[in-house]
Amino acid sequence: MSPKELLYIEDALDHEKHLEKKCADASQQLTNTELKNFAEQLAAKHREIFGKIYQLV
Repeated sequence: MSPKELLYIEDALDHEKHLEKKCADASQQLTNTELKNFAEQLAAKHREIFGKIYQLV
């Protein structure tokens, strides 16, 4: 991979990590069970996407 491609992957990983953290933080603050579960599912999805992108390297 070219250095530029690696930078794109690094950016994508950073974005997914940030989104996972925001969703996890939100799930901790929510009191509505349905919304809390949804935020936890989103966090898990972003962890999954992070793992898939990481495997590309």
